[in-house]
Amino acid sequence: MVQGRKMAKRKAADGARRAKPGAKRRKRSPEKVRRAAKTLPRAAGATPKRVGTILGKLDEAYPAASCELKHENPFQLLISTILSAQCTDERVNQVTQTLFPKYPTAQHFAYANARELQQEIRPTGFFRNKTKSIMGASKKILEEFGGEVPRTMEEMLTLPGVARKTANVVLGSAYGMASGIVVDTHVQRLSKRLDLTRQTDPKKIEQELMGIIPQEKWILFSHQLIWHGRRVCQARKPRCLECNLERVCYSKDKT
Repeated sequence: MVQGRKMAKRKAADGARRAKPGAKRRKRSPEKVRRAAKTLPRAAGATPKRVGTILGKLDEAYPAASCELKHENPFQLLISTILSAQCTDERVNQVTQTLFPKYPTAQHFAYANARELQQEIRPTGFFRNKTKSIMGASKKILEEFGGEVPRTMEEMLTLPGVARKTANVVLGSAYGMASGIVVDTHVQRLSKRLDLTRQTDPKKIEQELMGIIPQEKWILFSHQLIWHGRRVCQARKPRCLECNLERVCYSKDKT
């Protein structure tokens, strides 16, 4: 009985330590993520041969695919990516064309008049929340990162309004660092249509894609799927007759 109570106390203490607020999480390298991805239920279409064929077809169609958010430096790309939530890149580029000359540095955004900034970014939608994120991220970059956009996933995720998708966009397109795969609405839709994943949660989709796509392809692969989703494999009316992936795609909503 005494031994049983001791064991119960130990388990309770271990549980308390694991649940302790602010406890540091271990960093996961890309290799660990790939190993973890192997434990997920693998989509039938995610065989190495088929994945290689899809990557080859994407290279044929979009050899120079890149980020379509206009920017001159990592900080501008960060702001544009925050603005792009629930908004088209085209609209964001229209807004930043006049926004960046008025707010050329992190300091200008950090100490901006919130109401004026809201009106500047209003066309992108959700302008109040985006204003809070932009000003908060700008202040943190000034106060904790010496005015430079951080270069690691762990640091990027500490910025207000920044989740993995935004961090992957900035790290990949601004710094050329393959820290993950950007999973936006296009990547989510197309990876399912191509049967590269059966997951529905963006984090799990990213994890699974990282397990089947070579790391040196992570950045380009994201851009290629986004370009393909905008130009050919559209949500409501996919242009299957124009698609060079048609022969390897067996999506149920093919036209």
